[in-house]
Order: sequence, then structure tokens, then C-alpha cells
Amino acid sequence: MGTREDLLEAAKQCLADRGYARTTVRDIVAASGTNLAAINYHFGTRDKLLQQAMLEASAAAVTQILDSLPPTDPADPTARLKAFWRNLLDSFAQNPPLWRANAQCLTQALHSPELRAELAAAQQQARRGLADSFGDGDDTVGAILQTMIGGLLLQWLIDPVNTPTPTDLTAGARALLA
Repeated sequence: MGTREDLLEAAKQCLADRGYARTTVRDIVAASGTNLAAINYHFGTRDKLLQQAMLEASAAAVTQILDSLPPTDPADPTARLKAFWRNLLDSFAQNPPLWRANAQCLTQALHSPELRAELAAAQQQARRGLADSFGDGDDTVGAILQTMIGGLLLQWLIDPVNTPTPTDLTAGARALLA
């Protein structure tokens, strides 16, 4: 790997270990074996490096979830959705540091117009991917799923034991439509 990639990998690890707000440039430099000048050269600031690391880590996690889904079953069209919720909750449980850092990144966006713009672009891309995966390209499907994912993440971070199950979520969506 090159210096840029080393910095990104180190930033991802620091986000997982320390969280967004508590990760310092010294932490990243120590973890990457590079120097402070490398952060400035490749990313400009710590925040831009952390933003890039967070976007890449989150995108990879969601891509892994979507890639692992079964094809749509005409006999049970909700099976794919239920599998999605199950895989998403499993990802929360298997990689809580990533998802905690993701939530912290969102709060950082409240104070950074640049980060807010980057996250908005990433959300738009995620919405499109969800629409393609579940709604035959219908952006409204992507929008509702993305909204539900955000709410589910916050519920899980606060109270994982009482977070709705994949069955609850799928049944609730079905009940809303009835």
C-alpha cells in the first residue's frame, strides 16, 4: 500500500478504537507509520481524512450486506427485506465501533458544511443503491429504507436488546401498507 492508503487504513482503525471526536492526528500517524506532513499532503486536514475513512468504511459495510442478500423470491417477496434487516443488525453487532463512529460522524456534520455536503452526496448514492436493490430503481423505496436504517442504527446504539427484529420491521412495513 502507499502512504495515502496507509493513512486511510490507520484512520479507519483509529475511528473504530477511539471514535471520531477522540481520534487525533498523532493517533493516525502512530498507527500508519507515516508523518503529519503526509496527512496534510494527501488530505489537507484530519477531518477530511476521517471523513474519507468513514465514508469508505460505511460504504464497504453496506455493500457487503447488499451483496450477501438472496435474490428476490416471487413466492415470498419480503424474504429479501427480512434478510437485509438481519444482515444489517448482524453488522451492527459484529462491528459496533464502525457504527458508533458513523453516528459520531453524523453529529460532526452539524458543525461542518463540507462534511454535511459529503454525507449528503453519500446518502444520495446510498439511496440510489437501495432503490436499485429493492425497488427496481424507485427512489422512494431507497428513501424509506435509508430513513429506516438511520432510525434502526440509533435505536440499536442506544438499546440493542430492545431494537426491533427483522421480523418486527418486515411485519410493521407490511402492516403500514395494509
